[in-house]
Amino acid sequence: MNTSLVLDTPRTQSWRTTLPALVLWLALIGALFYDTFAAMVGIWSRSETFAHAFAVPPLVLWMVWRRRAVLAPMAPVAWPIALVPFGLAALGWLAGRLVAANAVMQLSATAMLVLAVPALAGWQVTRVILFPLVYLFFAVPIGEFMIPPLMQWTADFTVWALRLSGIPVYREGLQFVIPSGNWSVVEACSGVRYLMASFMVGTLFGYLNYQSWQRRWIFAGVSLLVPIVANWLRAYMIVMLGHLSGNTLAVGADHLVYGWVFFGVVITLLFMIGARWAEPEAVVAPPVVDAAGAGSLRAHGWLVVLVIGVLLVAAPRVWLSRLDAAVSQAPVRLVLPTAAADWTRIDQVPEFRPRYIEPSAQAEALYQHSAGDGTVGVYLAYYRGQTEQRKLVSSENVIVTSKDALWHAVDVTTVEPPGSGMAVRQTRLQAHTAQGGGERAAMLVWQIFWVNGEFIHQDYRAKLLGAWQRLRGMGDESAAIVLYAPERPGHSARPVLDRFIAANQDSLRRALDQARDGSP
Repeated sequence: MNTSLVLDTPRTQSWRTTLPALVLWLALIGALFYDTFAAMVGIWSRSETFAHAFAVPPLVLWMVWRRRAVLAPMAPVAWPIALVPFGLAALGWLAGRLVAANAVMQLSATAMLVLAVPALAGWQVTRVILFPLVYLFFAVPIGEFMIPPLMQWTADFTVWALRLSGIPVYREGLQFVIPSGNWSVVEACSGVRYLMASFMVGTLFGYLNYQSWQRRWIFAGVSLLVPIVANWLRAYMIVMLGHLSGNTLAVGADHLVYGWVFFGVVITLLFMIGARWAEPEAVVAPPVVDAAGAGSLRAHGWLVVLVIGVLLVAAPRVWLSRLDAAVSQAPVRLVLPTAAADWTRIDQVPEFRPRYIEPSAQAEALYQHSAGDGTVGVYLAYYRGQTEQRKLVSSENVIVTSKDALWHAVDVTTVEPPGSGMAVRQTRLQAHTAQGGGERAAMLVWQIFWVNGEFIHQDYRAKLLGAWQRLRGMGDESAAIVLYAPERPGHSARPVLDRFIAANQDSLRRALDQARDGSP
């Protein structure tokens, strides 16, 4: 009788030590940053734009499992240098939390998951599964910042193509009129869903079908470009369908269905063409690691790396708890002044209000010049104890939404009111339709941020200053100031807003300072 005796090799013993330690570390990251990962899943659930991200984690696990034959004979060796970017990722999460930037927090938390692998298993192991690890970043729901430019490009191409087809077009921002009816480019028309889905699937296709990184990069780039152009053509064809059919086709929800069918055909053709240049998978020998020479490092290095890694994971949470203690929990009392200089508050309900999500307090009023020379509306949204869900600077806090029933934005610029010493963001709004057979109403809107006593008009500077104030233990007090005035034919609202800010800048600052300090 033959008897086979199987002994543990140094490589097998190394995996039996490293793998449980890695799983423990990843589980700790998941537990300490559970709220961040839960927020990611929440976005996947409620936003069709990021629904594809549900497929990313299982795809990553599957791609790693495919490499098990290459990984098994390797000897994982701790790589302490990976703790440097890991620590930066932990610091990045804290910075993102201080500025309430979901994308920064989610990217940083995902980076910690990825960087834990080279830290404990080493660079040679990481090289084998580098693509699956990087692919995990597709689970981070970012990309909404691309919606405005994509909408603009779609409108530009559609109008250009319509005019090229001999159809007269009158355009106003993202709205345009042709002889058969009115059209507008909304967020659903931006094509960002097509873009993200195509790039995710196209990158995976390139990885699985090509062996050279050059071909993989080229196909990934094509999968990024094709959906943009395809969306332009989709928008043009939908408008043409509506125009030629007398607005009986492609004018309701069905135009989205037509869009997805067209997109599906385009992507299928893309993959069919890409498959013609597919390369067979090469047999790759696992990198040779000197198991005997690395014995001392394997025996103790993984434990040192794990201990330091655990401390780096816990540090942001401990630091954050100390900073949170400096944030006031008292309710905010925000009161607008009744009068200032030649302006008097009038008892009238404002007809316009920007959208700010869950401020700690808000106040609004209308002011009229004593000489009857103009009316100005004021809206304040005050934030204290900001979180990922409720914060001053957010893509959901806007002057007007793309689906607003009354107004649409025509242009956005930056202006400096004379003598104010500050810049403001100016948005010109116009009504969708004219009332009473006259011209369409228009409104000029100014927006500026107040961060713990300082006026700022840029989003990124407001976030950075807010984070700096928190690090100094000064809390996260901040607010949005929105001023607006109607425009009349032949009379710009700019001089009215100039006069109002000159007379009321100090009183507005005082109202916000009093809200921060809790004084009457």
